[in-house]
Amino acid sequence: MVDAVLLDLDGTLADTAPDLAYALNQTLIKADREPLSFESIRPVASNGSAPLIELGFGTQLDEATFEHYRQQLLDVYLQNLTRETTLMEGMGALLQTLEQHSIAWGVVTNKPARFTDPLMAQLNLSARAACIISGDTTEHPKPHPRPLLFACELMGVQPQQCIYMGDAQRDIEAGKRAKMITLACRFGYLAPEESIEQWNADAIIDHPEETLQWI
Repeated sequence: MVDAVLLDLDGTLADTAPDLAYALNQTLIKADREPLSFESIRPVASNGSAPLIELGFGTQLDEATFEHYRQQLLDVYLQNLTRETTLMEGMGALLQTLEQHSIAWGVVTNKPARFTDPLMAQLNLSARAACIISGDTTEHPKPHPRPLLFACELMGVQPQQCIYMGDAQRDIEAGKRAKMITLACRFGYLAPEESIEQWNADAIIDHPEETLQWI
């Protein structure tokens, strides 16, 4: 029996890539650089601000300049969290079905709380989620299992009765270390060179509602 479903945020629960791409391109434009195509940014969208700056500016910046641009990106993003962000296609229906069957769901993300909390609020999901665990909620982010185990503690469920869904290898590693059922989301932000089959998830899904086969 599955008592709860936990989800990664970027690229699993919500399609945040358009607003992260907007933040990066605004930072590039301010620096008199050409903006990048959305297609080139999307695979990096769930990896955090540092990889986005490396994508846009390369790896040759000195530390101070790198941090200056990174903070600019984060400032723009904080003001545009839901400019275009929506739930991933099919995710709304999955959440409704879980709620109709009294199956709790929550979010475990590496995104810092100062972005996660207002983003969830703006998507009108804060009150619906049984828990919201951000990258700085516990002492260790994913791929450490602690954020997932803490989510189970808050929800009062056993990890073995919980599904974790994510679109990155660190998500599946964290879920496996927490002894959860792991679902790798091929509909998320995967780079072309990534081999999702090598993550050793319990299953690979192409649509959120395929999760229901595991409940």
